[in-house]
Amino acid sequence: MEELIKFGLLCFTTFFTIINPLGVMPVFMTMTSNLTSQQRSATATKALVTAFFTMVGFAFSGNLLFEFFGISVASFRVVGGIIFFMMGYDMLQARLIRTKMQDEDAKAYVTDISITPLAIPMICGPGAITNSIVLMQDAHSFALKAVLIGVMFFVSLITLLVLLASGKISQALGDTGNKILMRLMGLIVMVVAVEFTVSGLKPIVAGILKAAQ
Repeated sequence: MEELIKFGLLCFTTFFTIINPLGVMPVFMTMTSNLTSQQRSATATKALVTAFFTMVGFAFSGNLLFEFFGISVASFRVVGGIIFFMMGYDMLQARLIRTKMQDEDAKAYVTDISITPLAIPMICGPGAITNSIVLMQDAHSFALKAVLIGVMFFVSLITLLVLLASGKISQALGDTGNKILMRLMGLIVMVVAVEFTVSGLKPIVAGILKAAQ
């Protein structure tokens, strides 16, 4: 029992820190400020469901998939950084705010952003995927595996509740406040993108230099 509690606390602290629901909320607010409350809820739900099943999928088959396709975590970080940078640039230009949106366009927009970039790589990024794989390797019993999946679900639920609450904050800020917040968060997201890319390039460049020697 003590082992389960320790492992559960380890899983919770690492996943909560890596996913960082409070850090995701401002970006989610700016990207969905032009949507209705129902559309915003649908976006958050789709994003968290996608992120949760992605983490579970990588937990059980991550190593096999990475080895089969020859993918490294460093490469995943670089791609995530590029996606973040493009998204941050659009946010910096306030391009994600639309004055009017048709129902069909809104549905497509919700589907687009809920999967990428919200679910992957913002919520379920390289850190969360790597953490899923590593912790699943440490879970040497069925009970520990159940605890890991349970913690993933619990953290995903917390993140969903945080994102759903962001709707009231977005309404309080208004159009001008949302545009200001979007530009600020766009700058931060671009900085995060650079950090992602650099952290991914470091082991790649080190490997190339080592091979050259």
